[in-house]
Amino acid sequence: MRRDSLAERVLRGDRMAVARALTQVENREKGAEKLLQQIRGRVGRSFVLGVTGPPGTGKSTLVDRLIEEYRKTGVKVGVIAVDPTSPITGGALLGDRVRMTRHTMDRGVFIRSMASRGWVGGLSGAVAEAIQVLDAGGMGVVIVETVGIGQADVEIMKIAHAVMVVTIPGLGDEVQVSKAGLMEIGDIYVVNKADLPGADSMVINLLGMVRDIKGRSPTVLKVSALRGDGVTTLFEAIEVIRKKALSPQGKQVRLKRVRETIIELAKRRLLDEFDESVERSALRLAKRVEDGKLSLGEAARMLCEE
Repeated sequence: MRRDSLAERVLRGDRMAVARALTQVENREKGAEKLLQQIRGRVGRSFVLGVTGPPGTGKSTLVDRLIEEYRKTGVKVGVIAVDPTSPITGGALLGDRVRMTRHTMDRGVFIRSMASRGWVGGLSGAVAEAIQVLDAGGMGVVIVETVGIGQADVEIMKIAHAVMVVTIPGLGDEVQVSKAGLMEIGDIYVVNKADLPGADSMVINLLGMVRDIKGRSPTVLKVSALRGDGVTTLFEAIEVIRKKALSPQGKQVRLKRVRETIIELAKRRLLDEFDESVERSALRLAKRVEDGKLSLGEAARMLCEE
């Protein structure tokens, strides 16, 4: 009897198959490219929400609340939590931390930590492909929670239908958000931990900032993820964007996301090829430096010229 392929099992929503497929694309294993080709006809149906913002703003707690809201409506949710990379193992430094534990037994929720692996925008180079796997596996919504590393953490807008920027009062985040370039990417701005002093003034400041963004009208909301206050209002605001993005009228939004994703994957491929070439050349030059035939400066110059 023929054994079902990994792609066929992913398309049936087999959780073990989805986990294996995610490992394949993250580690760029042999067979990953074929897998993505086999599932391509079943992707493009998920709504992708990017969640970003400075560290310590409670992004994971807020994502946990959103999962709860979507599960009430029967929508399956996939979460990709992009964590910093270990310089030793290359794995996710925070991948073993307890995340969103209330949903671990829910078969309609799939949560995966991925290492950023130095990706310039705080995103793993494999995130776009991981989204495709979760999409094919039946997730109606895919939430990508980024590292939250500041200025570079704006790449999420290239692979998400919508971006939610999370901040909190009292940490000078008005300045952080403005300087980081996050004002240009948010569709929804959330002031979390709204029970803290300064939450109202934070909302007012953000409203003033987003008013100056031409051609865009982001929403600013006050929420306490820990208490659950304001979460329903936030969920409803996200749903308005989701329905619009997945409607026939949202075709241009979808095309823009696909275009940007293609560009990002092409960049990743070019960088991979470049890195492999550099590694080989650097090893050869290192041997010549070790033998006293080249100085370090000469070796670096030659590497640049190759």
